[in-house]
Amino acid sequence: MDRHGNGMMGAVKAPVFEGGGARRQALLALHGEREVLERRLALARQQRLYLTEAGATQAAEDEERALLQELDRLMTRIRAAEYQSQPGSRTW
Repeated sequence: MDRHGNGMMGAVKAPVFEGGGARRQALLALHGEREVLERRLALARQQRLYLTEAGATQAAEDEERALLQELDRLMTRIRAAEYQSQPGSRTW
């Protein structure tokens, strides 16, 4: 253990979510959306890599690009929600 009581030196601690249950539920819902989006992204990536028909691979590539943009937006929302859950966070 390190001097802070962590099991491993340098281990990253999970964020502590302050605030009511509604904030926590909203954050968990965002992470649920992220999980679904990541699964769709993995499928699109596999289709792009392994399909042989040109039209299908192009469609999978377009889908992957759109999903990456959507994931980027979602991750921004998650980071904002996590920040707002921290003690002393500012409201914009």
